[in-house]
Amino acid sequence: MKEINVFVIDPVGLHARPATVAVNAASKFKGCNVNVAFKGRSVNMKSIMGVMSLGIPTQSEITITVDGENEEEAIATIEQVLRDQKVIK
Repeated sequence: MKEINVFVIDPVGLHARPATVAVNAASKFKGCNVNVAFKGRSVNMKSIMGVMSLGIPTQSEITITVDGENEEEAIATIEQVLRDQKVIK
């Protein structure tokens, strides 16, 4: 299992456009369970409805957890996608 803690820096928080990009990236890793946690709630990061239900605002710390096949590649890909979207630092 791999886990990273990151800070959301986008002024709007983790909103629909970058969340969709992250969900698409996570969904490519079929052999992995990918979760994102915020304020004690954890949801499947392959579900746009789940991610959006967290309502993650700017300046929030989130935890992304990956467990399964290719977890190193999966967590690195998801982190890079969010950095490219300028959502996290």
